[in-house]
Formats: sequence, structure tokens, C-alpha cells
Amino acid sequence: MSTKKSGVIKNILKDHFDGFWKLHSTLFPQQYRKDIEETVQKAIKCGTADLGYSRYECLGCEGNPKPIFVCFTCKSRFCHKCGKKYTDDWSDKQQEMIFNVPHRHMVFTVPKELRNIFFQDRKKLNELSKKVSEVFQFYYRRKSKKRDLQVGIITVIHTFGRDLKFNPHIHALVTEGAIDNKNEWVSSDFIPYEYLRKSWQKVLLDSTKEWFPNNQAVLKLINKLYQRYPKGFYVNAEQKMRDAKGAAKYIGRYLARPAVAEYRIDKYDGKTVSFWYEDHTTKKRVDEVLPVYKFLFNLLQHISPKHFRMVGRFGLYSRRSYQKAKNILDLYSFMRTKQLSWLLERKKKKKTYRQRMIEAFDNDPFECPHCHRQMDLVEIWHADYGFLYHYMEDMECIRTGRKYGNVQKQRAG
Repeated sequence: MSTKKSGVIKNILKDHFDGFWKLHSTLFPQQYRKDIEETVQKAIKCGTADLGYSRYECLGCEGNPKPIFVCFTCKSRFCHKCGKKYTDDWSDKQQEMIFNVPHRHMVFTVPKELRNIFFQDRKKLNELSKKVSEVFQFYYRRKSKKRDLQVGIITVIHTFGRDLKFNPHIHALVTEGAIDNKNEWVSSDFIPYEYLRKSWQKVLLDSTKEWFPNNQAVLKLINKLYQRYPKGFYVNAEQKMRDAKGAAKYIGRYLARPAVAEYRIDKYDGKTVSFWYEDHTTKKRVDEVLPVYKFLFNLLQHISPKHFRMVGRFGLYSRRSYQKAKNILDLYSFMRTKQLSWLLERKKKKKTYRQRMIEAFDNDPFECPHCHRQMDLVEIWHADYGFLYHYMEDMECIRTGRKYGNVQKQRAG
């Protein structure tokens, strides 16, 4: 089978998901099985007429060109194509809203002894995001109680490592500085590494104790973890972002990135999947060959439950504080750089399908090949809601179940 073409993940799902799911769905927590199955089925149908489509025609054109069908996508973070678009859109949005001050990118890890807790209950990862914010908020409160310093924090939840194993951790983007109770910006030095490790260990183990009260086995494990990790849990805090644009792009890479990029899959022969990754420690390439069902398990275990919040915003980035902090920091950036753009609104509109296709392929998908004018939207059909639009009829008439051409207007099962 071809290994370098895009769509290899989709082919693996088409070939083996049904068989894998019948045999091994019980490996996943029961409360998430329905969400996983729905997500995979949508990813398989992504970009096909099964999910719905918009139809374009050049009405009245003497050349009688063929209609253009734009099939709907699944819009899932699990899907490689949709996840990429989701990440790009999110990064663009962050560049508008992120504060133009230095940020630090940090990664808060979970020791292997506790990871199964979050495999069984993903919602606890959202609680972990709050605990990460508490690490920073407590540090700044302790630094100056009188000034009541407030820091800005954005967290992104990740569940996989480069080897596809379940490895939950929290990416945090933190302002290197805070706003005090006089609405002044106070720059801050790097937070001590020892404090980060030990405070993260404490809030994580305190949370574990709260989740499992009076559980003697858990209490025994917590005591062992304090002994096993005397320096605290691992925190990577080396990456500094000096400008807002770079910070938004960097953290955006971690938002909806699939567990394995398709370019890292070297071979799929129907029975096994060969892929590679770079080892964090040695910086060397590691090649792995997995049976296809094992590969599928590793892939599917990272699908988030429906409505799961991947991103958390705390402190200056919270809804309650954001607008006031933005006004203060935009003025601060203007005084520092004399760039008027930081005082102006910088909103970008989302790119349309047509704009993205023109940028990517230098080709207008809706241009009539005969008269060269833009084609007309004539019909919209959605798998869940049936026909939503037809240029010949109003909405009420379309929903009655009448036929247009050879397509029956009906609600999808």
C-alpha cells in the first residue's frame, strides 16, 4: 500500500475500525465509548457527501458546465485535515487576543503511576488545568501580598507522547510579569525551577487525595510518590516567547495536533503500521512497527469526550479580567514600542473555503470554466437536517420531503 500519500490514517480506520471495535471496545471507559465511535465514523466520512454538501452551478451558462459539490467536513480534532484547520484558526484568533508581553512556555507532566486515573476519567484533566494556574497564582501572591499581582495563564491539555502512549500533561503559556492593584505592569524574572516542580507535585497529589478520600491504597501510593520523587514532578520550563505572535503560534501547535502526523507513518501493509518518532532524551529517531489493532488502540485512546475543554484561561486571560488587562497592556506596549497598532482593534475574519483553496492551489474552485464568472449556490444538504436550501424554493417547501433530481429529501438516520 502507498505510505506517503495523505489519507493513510483514514484508510486504516476504514479497513479495521469495525473489526477492532467489536473485539476491543471494552478496553475504553464505558462513558466515552459512544463519543469515540461517533468521532471515528465522522472522520471516515469526512469530505464525502455522507455528511452533507453544498452544490454550485453556473445558472444560464451556455457551456453547461458540470456542477461543483463541496462536501462537508467532520470538524473533529481527531481528523488530520480538520484538526489542522482548527489549529490554524485558533492560532490566528490568539494572535489578536494575546498580550504583547514576554511569555514562558512550560509543560507540567504526570508521573506514570497516576496516568490511569486520567485515562478512566478525562474530566479530571480539566481540574488539573486549574491546579496549574494555582501554581503561578500562589507564587505571585506570595511574592507581593500588598500589590496583589495577577498573572495571565493559558493551558492546553495533551494526552499523548511521541510514541503514542497515554501520557497526559498540561502545556501552559504564562506571562512573564503581572498587573498589580494600581493597574501597572510588573515584569518578572524566571520562576525558580525547584518551586515549580515541588508545588506541582503538591497540588497534583493533594487533588488525588481529594478524588479518592479514605482510600488507603491511594494514600500509600501518595506517600511512595513523595519518596520516589524527592525533587518534585517533572516540569519543562525552558522555552521563552518574546512576542505575542510567536507565543500564539507556538502554543497553537499543541491544541489539535493529531497523535501521529501522517508523514511519520512509513508503511501500512494491511496488517502492521510502521512509524517513527524522535526520542526526547537522545534526540535520535526511533522506528516502531505495531500490529494494526495495537496501533488503533494507541490512536483512539486520545480521542476526547464530546464537549471536552482542551483550553483553559486563568488570571488576566479569564473572561472577568481579560478586557481590562488588554487595555492596560496595549497601552504598555504602545509606550514601550511606539507602535500605534497595539491600540487598535486587530480582528481578522475567518477565511472561506474559496479563499483557502485560492491561497493553497492558486485556483478558484467556483469559477465557471466556460464564462469565468463565479458559480451560484443552488443547494445545501445536511446529513442530520436534510435539505436546508434550494434556490428554487423557500425553506418550508424544502423540508416537506419533495424530490429534486434523483435525491430524496429526508432526515438522515
